[in-house]
Amino acid sequence: MKIAVPAESAQGETRVSLVPETVQRLTRDGHTVAVAAGAGDASSYSDDAYRQAGAEVVADAGALLGGADVVTKVGEPTSDELGHLGSGAVVIGMLNARQNDQLIDDLAGRGITAFSMEMVPRIARAQRLDVLSSQASLAGYKAVLMASNTIGRFFPLMMTAAGTIPPATVVILGAGVAGLQAIATAKRLGAKVQAFDVRSVVREQVESLGAEFIDIEVADAEDSGGYARELTEQEQEQQTAALGEYVAKADVVITTAQIPGRPAPVLVKRGTVEAMREGSVIVDLAAETGGNVEGTVAGENVEVGGVTIVGPVNVPASMPEEASVLYSRNLQGLLELIVGEEGLALDFEDEVVAGTVVTHDGKRAGQLAS
Repeated sequence: MKIAVPAESAQGETRVSLVPETVQRLTRDGHTVAVAAGAGDASSYSDDAYRQAGAEVVADAGALLGGADVVTKVGEPTSDELGHLGSGAVVIGMLNARQNDQLIDDLAGRGITAFSMEMVPRIARAQRLDVLSSQASLAGYKAVLMASNTIGRFFPLMMTAAGTIPPATVVILGAGVAGLQAIATAKRLGAKVQAFDVRSVVREQVESLGAEFIDIEVADAEDSGGYARELTEQEQEQQTAALGEYVAKADVVITTAQIPGRPAPVLVKRGTVEAMREGSVIVDLAAETGGNVEGTVAGENVEVGGVTIVGPVNVPASMPEEASVLYSRNLQGLLELIVGEEGLALDFEDEVVAGTVVTHDGKRAGQLAS
């Protein structure tokens, strides 16, 4: 099959969908890979590195995409890119399928088979394909570094001739992949770490990393897919009030709570932010979906009563080399699942395929069984 790798065009996107390591494996398996000239530059992968891996480097978009069987993207394809594709082509990327009806309709209308990587089911056999986890682990790590660079104090306990400086207290809200990585990173930097999640099942993981699990009386909120379900209004009020005591005493707060396809839940009210010590820092990893903190502005640092709220966007793109490697391996896992010896081989009885595909044969995912 011919696999095409366009350059990403979204503002601030530095990742590339396939790295030379993965290209080499695909070409070894008999596939032809064409990469847009300069597609890997921002991720530190040169055109020569792709050529050495067996790819063809192509400058013209029409030549790159024309006749492509599979197009791999980090984000959404542009209308110009789709215009070069024929019916039956496959597009794979993080398509934001739950909120991007117009793109999904466009893909279906063009007869394109599309897979949205953020839709990969959270099951054991799909872990290799789990883009949300691979990219969230990077975000959790980087969030701690952002906080340490912003706050005006040490993280670890410091014993000096001039006296002892106590460790910073870091509170992490949400103990999914990003939260657990943030816990591990903050502990390695020497901070005192407390963490909370509405899913009580993660307590053991939190404590195994050396953090204190914040135990408040809120009903367990794990859904069938391993995510946190949306809390009722009463549960949200109870949770926010209980967490306020811990947040107000923290030097650093990192929030990571998100619900797929919905705005991020508000965990920290403005009054709680104002109660924090001046000079404290909050890093809100849910900034792009509305934020876990009242006052968060996506893409900006704002101050509320002397507290800095950091609202980063597309955090994995700040580490494009490693982020691209992990994403590329996720894509390779999907390609191995959907490509057989004679080309595309889709088994819609497979829950990974059925959960990830969003368009096929002119239909949206919900119509494929009909």
